[in-house]
Amino acid sequence: MEFLPEEIENYALEHTSKEQTLLSELNRQTHINILQPRMLSGHLQGRILSTFSHMIRPKRILEIGTYTGYSALCLAESLDSSGKLFTIDINKELEPFTRSYIKKSQNEHKIEYLIGNALDIIPHLDEKWDLVFIDADKENYCNYFDLVLDKVVDGGFIIVDNVLWSGKVIESIDKKDDETLGIVAFNEKVHNDPRVENVLFPVRDGLMVVRKL
Repeated sequence: MEFLPEEIENYALEHTSKEQTLLSELNRQTHINILQPRMLSGHLQGRILSTFSHMIRPKRILEIGTYTGYSALCLAESLDSSGKLFTIDINKELEPFTRSYIKKSQNEHKIEYLIGNALDIIPHLDEKWDLVFIDADKENYCNYFDLVLDKVVDGGFIIVDNVLWSGKVIESIDKKDDETLGIVAFNEKVHNDPRVENVLFPVRDGLMVVRKL
């Protein structure tokens, strides 16, 4: 996931707005207590997501893949009093930890934390999305995209994490596992879809930013 030299990465972090106290605590406790802490968005990506959210000024945000809630808290920073973020995760074991940090947030009342299979839950959410963030099982990236696109408002955005997948996307086809193949298929699908414009940012593990036309 680390594509930049460590010195450049550190310089970028040193010249990025400071991590909020709650986010810093969540970052640290995730690394201490939770398996696969690399799944956390982290300081730099968290500030990127917050910045995108502030620029878009969404009323309704959908997040697919909550993990411990770091990205949800960052995305929710831009929501006004009537805004709402729905975040979905299939991992019930993480719920107590994640929910405890959502409750500590000043935006708790704007966050709807749902446990279950996103493919089953999303069709029952009667919402139009200004912003969607996808960071879940890679094999289903294409399915998530198909499921949400019609519910994204014209001019709305879909942001997708891990689209470089530690550089595995450019390996030869015989070396690609199912997760990598899912990401490659998603990247090609989005890039060739006339309903959207897209740009792939080589930030951390790759962020695909998609705007619905």
